Amino acid sequence: MGAISLKLPDDLLVASSQCAEALKLPRAKYIRYAIERMNRDTREGLRAKRLAEVSRKVRKESMRVNAEFAAVERDPDA
Repeated sequence: MGAISLKLPDDLLVASSQCAEALKLPRAKYIRYAIERMNRDTREGLRAKRLAEVSRKVRKESMRVNAEFAAVERDPDA
C-alpha cells in the first residue's frame, strides 16, 4: 500500500476525526473511504456525461427508427 502526506484545513481535520470516531473507524480508514466515494462519484459522473454526448450524436437516427416502429405498430401490414 502506498502512502501520502496530506495537509487539511483544521476544520476539515476535526470534522473528519469526529465522523470517523462516530463510525468507530480509524481516521485514515475514514479518509480512504471518502476518497473511494469521490472516485466512484467522479467515474459515474464522467460516464453519464459520455453517455449523454453519445446519445446526442445518435438522436436523429434514433428518432427515425422510433418513427418506423410506430408506423409498424399502427399498421402491421404497411
